[in-house]
Amino acid sequence: MKGFDERARELRLLNLRVWKEGTLVLSKDYDSEMRRNQYSASKSFTSAAVGIALGEGLLSLEERLVDAFPKEVPECAGENLQKATVRDLLTMGLGQGKGYLMGEQRPFLQEEDWVRYALSLPFEYAPGEKFVYNNVGPYLAGVLVQRRSGCDLVSYLTPRLFAPMGIQRPTWETDPQGFTFGAGGLFLCVTELLKFGRLLLQKGRWDGRQLVPEAYLKEAAKKQIENGEQGYGYLFWRGERDSFRADGKYGQYALVFPEEDAVICTNAELLDQRKLLDFLMECQPQLLKGEA
Repeated sequence: MKGFDERARELRLLNLRVWKEGTLVLSKDYDSEMRRNQYSASKSFTSAAVGIALGEGLLSLEERLVDAFPKEVPECAGENLQKATVRDLLTMGLGQGKGYLMGEQRPFLQEEDWVRYALSLPFEYAPGEKFVYNNVGPYLAGVLVQRRSGCDLVSYLTPRLFAPMGIQRPTWETDPQGFTFGAGGLFLCVTELLKFGRLLLQKGRWDGRQLVPEAYLKEAAKKQIENGEQGYGYLFWRGERDSFRADGKYGQYALVFPEEDAVICTNAELLDQRKLLDFLMECQPQLLKGEA
């Protein structure tokens, strides 16, 4: 039988950190630890930004998109778009029939106003009717936070999230107009991703300070929509063993296990990232013991 390290290398695992009951129980590097693109794990940071903004009274989850983006909504907005709310931006149940603003699409878009572009696309389903993985929701959620706060997402989160956790100002992808792209493109190293996982495990508290409202994170980690698996929350995936996770392309994971008081974080470069997730869940009992 292959050992853990051999399987990990085959699955292109680069960095692994395991935190349990307040202690780093396992740390493995198969390549140098450095800041890497966290891809869609970035969405979960945008979710945290929404939660903070909600706590500061900058927005409401019940606010309709036609009111939140009045200048960009088409004049003849359809019924589904008229019903959509800020909450629908967070659940992959926005109502559009396929994914837009995806990684392979963005470099070739001719449009520079992505907000107007995103809202002009068809809304084929009623909000919440169908789970469709799509970058439009988290992108618009991030833009709304930026507009209401008067600064980009990095500047918004630095004093509220990054700096309190000892994370120096990171790089984050932007759109053609300079808005932080809340659906992807945040660069962090695995140790920094682990800090975020620990924050989630601690219900938004860090060193005695409530950085993200606990009530919001409780809802964010819950199943908000059926996705054919364990469900999806507010830009968080639900998983086995009552876990939830930030989940990025190629295997950027922050897996939170509240019942075990544990977090498993990885950076990887695996095309079929699901194989890595399955491997981590298979090895979870030994990993939480610090054995691998």
